Amino acid sequence: MTKKVKTKSCLFASVSQLILNKIITLKSLKEIWNCLKVEYEGNKNIQCMNVLNLISEFEPQQMKEFETINKNSNKLLDISRKIKLLENEFRDSILISRIMVMVLERYEALLLR
Repeated sequence: MTKKVKTKSCLFASVSQLILNKIITLKSLKEIWNCLKVEYEGNKNIQCMNVLNLISEFEPQQMKEFETINKNSNKLLDISRKIKLLENEFRDSILISRIMVMVLERYEALLLR
């Protein structure tokens, strides 16, 4: 019984106020879990739109003059992790090639100065 109460309190503490208002009245953990699953997972159309938004954010990333390679590659890694969470079709080779292009552009610009 105490495990159920602790689990409920952890779930309540970990969600936003808007979601909390939805799940606070639910009795069982299964109902709470199903409600959270619907809220955070969404349907396939929403997931596809989120993936497209992330890809459109990923593609035009350019390295700014004051940024380090590490900082910029971390941004790309973060976006790619988000894409992978939504779908498993994002290949690492795409990420690596994008980083390589950015690095080459950066050093090419330095060499041409």
